[in-house]
Amino acid sequence: MKIGMLLPMNDADGPGASTWSRVRTLARHAEEGGLDSLWVYDHFLFRLPGEPEDGIHEAWTLLTATAAVTERVELGTIVLGTGFRPPALLAKMAATLDEVSNGRLILGLGTGWHEPEYAAFGYPFDHRAGRFEETLAIIRPLLNGERVTFHGRWHDVEDAVLIPPPPRPARIPGRTPILIAAKGERMLRLTARHADAWNAAWFGLPNERFEQRRADLLAACEAEGRDPASLEVTVGLTIDSETGGPGRPTAADALPADVDTVARALDAWRALGVGHVQVDLRPVDERTVGVLVAARAKHRGGG
Repeated sequence: MKIGMLLPMNDADGPGASTWSRVRTLARHAEEGGLDSLWVYDHFLFRLPGEPEDGIHEAWTLLTATAAVTERVELGTIVLGTGFRPPALLAKMAATLDEVSNGRLILGLGTGWHEPEYAAFGYPFDHRAGRFEETLAIIRPLLNGERVTFHGRWHDVEDAVLIPPPPRPARIPGRTPILIAAKGERMLRLTARHADAWNAAWFGLPNERFEQRRADLLAACEAEGRDPASLEVTVGLTIDSETGGPGRPTAADALPADVDTVARALDAWRALGVGHVQVDLRPVDERTVGVLVAARAKHRGGG
C-alpha cells in the first residue's frame, strides 16, 4: 500500500506553512523519509458559517513547483474542481505537468462542493454532475492520446489533441491515471466508467461509513460492467494532533499523532485492499511528518 501526505497550503496547516520555502522543505523532507506521494487540494477560498474567511494557494501552480524540486514521489490532486478550468485546457496542463515530473502525476478530479468560492470567482455551480460527465468525455480520451471532438450542453471542443503527448513510464503505459472522488450513485458510475482510482475521505480507522461507500462503488462497477479489481481504492486519512483550523475538512474520526496507532490503522486499511492512502496531517511539520514516516516503516515491517 502506498502512503502519501497532503502538502501544507496555508497557515492553517502550521506556522508559516503558506510560504513556498516551507512547502518545498516539507515536500523534500517527506520524499527523503520514504513517503510515496504528495497531494494538494483545490480551493480558492472558504466562507463557512461561523468561521473566519480563509483561503489557500492555487493547487496546480503549487504542484508543478513541487514537481520541479522532487524526483521520486508521485504527485496528486485531491481533488481538482473541474468547474474551475476548461476540460481540454486541464488535459493540456496535465500533460505538461507529467513532462515536468517525468510521469509522476495522478490527476484527481471531482465536482467541487463549496458554492461561495464559485460565486466569488465567477464559475457556475449548477448541474455539477452533468458538467463533470462532459468534462470526463473530453479529458479521458485526450490523456489517452486521442483526438477529441465533443459538442455537449456545457462544453465544446473541435479536433482537440495534446501535442506533445504526456510522457508515461512503463508502470502505466500510455495514460495519465485519473482518480475520482465520488460517493453519489451517478458520480460512482462515472468513476466506474472512466477512472483508474477511486477516493473516499476523510477517515481514521475503517468504519461502517467506508464499508457502505465501498459497497456503493461495487454496485456501480456491476452496473457499468467494470471489474472492481481494476479500480484502485484510495482513502484520505486525517492525523490530528490539535484542533483543525478554519476551512479544514472535518476531523471527527482523526487518528492521534502516535506512531503505533497510525501503523495499526495503516495495517487495517491495507487488509481491506486499499492501494493508496493520502494523509492530512494537522499541523504539517517535521514532527507530524516524522510520525507518518515512522508509522510507514512500522507498517511495512509488520508485513
